[in-house]
Amino acid sequence: MRWFVRGDIDGFFGLALDNLVQLLVLTALCTTVLGFPPSLVFGRILPGAGISLLIGNLFYAWQAMRLGRAENRADVCALPYGINTVSLFAYVFLVMLPAKLAAQAAGDPDPARAAWHAGLVACLGAGLIELAGSLLAERIRRSTPRAALLATLASIALTFISLGFLLRSYARPVIGLGTLAIILMVYFGRVRFRGGVPGGLVAVALGVAFAWATGIAPGAAAPAPAALHLPVPVVGELWDALHGNYALTYFSVILPMGLFNVIGSLQNIESAQAAGDRYSTRSSLAVNGLGSVGAALFGSCFPTTIYIGHPGWKALGARAGYSVLNCAAMGLICFTGTLSAIAWAVPIDAGMAIVLWIGIVIAAQAFQAVPRAHAPAVVVGLLPGLAGWSAFMAKSGLHAAGMGLPGGAPFTADLVGAFGRFDIWIDGALRLEQGFILSATILAAATVAVIERQFARAALWCVAAAALSALGLMHSYEWTPGDTVLKLAPAWPWAIAYLVMGGCFLLGRWLTVPVDTPEK
Repeated sequence: MRWFVRGDIDGFFGLALDNLVQLLVLTALCTTVLGFPPSLVFGRILPGAGISLLIGNLFYAWQAMRLGRAENRADVCALPYGINTVSLFAYVFLVMLPAKLAAQAAGDPDPARAAWHAGLVACLGAGLIELAGSLLAERIRRSTPRAALLATLASIALTFISLGFLLRSYARPVIGLGTLAIILMVYFGRVRFRGGVPGGLVAVALGVAFAWATGIAPGAAAPAPAALHLPVPVVGELWDALHGNYALTYFSVILPMGLFNVIGSLQNIESAQAAGDRYSTRSSLAVNGLGSVGAALFGSCFPTTIYIGHPGWKALGARAGYSVLNCAAMGLICFTGTLSAIAWAVPIDAGMAIVLWIGIVIAAQAFQAVPRAHAPAVVVGLLPGLAGWSAFMAKSGLHAAGMGLPGGAPFTADLVGAFGRFDIWIDGALRLEQGFILSATILAAATVAVIERQFARAALWCVAAAALSALGLMHSYEWTPGDTVLKLAPAWPWAIAYLVMGGCFLLGRWLTVPVDTPEK
């Protein structure tokens, strides 16, 4: 087992391109959606992200070398690792943006700092959950149906990732559909460009060419000059953030996202084992959690994860060196401020087809990786996420019309009646929006239990939903001048409804008989 082999070059281009897209998306969302100043993005968040990438990539490279030498093998591939795409979007749209809007509504003079603090707390919470999950991962995996976990991720992938970038692709069709053709052909058509050029690199290069040809690039603002931004601990800021109410306010996002990170990483470790590389589950998950904790301590709001695709990187010939090369390249970009120049020359549109593909793959996996009979449970698990995204889009539309913004009419409960006149049950969407990750998981898990005729287990999932509703972690919200936010108060009608639902399942054990269905 050697530190570098020829296949590490191919693996590096693929993994580095993936990480670069995440950094570009991260930067674009922080500056446009959240309105963070460049000093915060390039001086704190990116260096913190660089630290998290350094922690994981170096460990997994060392882990691969150790395994190869212990087993006297030269074909061990390091676990791929980087910023968690799903958490990136979830934290921006479900944690930091609501925190910013709430701060604006409250008259906070620095709403961007409030949003950053909320993100730091969420990232730290995810890391701590991942660390704890390294001890309990197997038990979590056994107790929760795969359909429930994957369906919840699929709902986020379909809405906040795929649909958002699909709309953007059709708003700029030449670059959007042109690069999408490359991605579909390479990844779904299972072909390779002559000369071994990575398909993702071709898509981004073509996207950049289209962007410059159509006037989308270069960026409107001149790139900031490259400057050294060494990572600096932000312990004081994190301490202030922990004294806020962010942990409780966004607990219904932080907890399930942390759990999903644990399960997702665990599944990727199992995928590596199926490819012949048997890594320690506990140490792999623990270092993944340390990467997220390190990110928060140094100013990044975005947790890391073990990526999917280990068998693919291994088939390319990548071993340990591709992780080291990725670490070096991402560190150089994050610590020198050169991402500003890259973002100026390479618009996010150039890589949006890759992000759209990621969303498609996550959604497709929810159906492909579960038993065929559990497909209805996946659909059930998609619905709360779709409702949550619909609520987000409805509120964004009101913001676009000037409502809920400084100088405009505030949000009030009268909006429920206004939407109702057009037969839009916005209150239901707003109820589902709060804690939709939890409700999606529970509804899908209960549906799996029903499909398996395990009615008592389905009832237990309903009891869990009732408890979460009674605690205010699901379906409870309050109006602010510019948003609707989680209210930690009992949602009694929904708690009672879940108990009624569970009671129906229990009665089903004695009041129903199995009906055999013809095989198809």
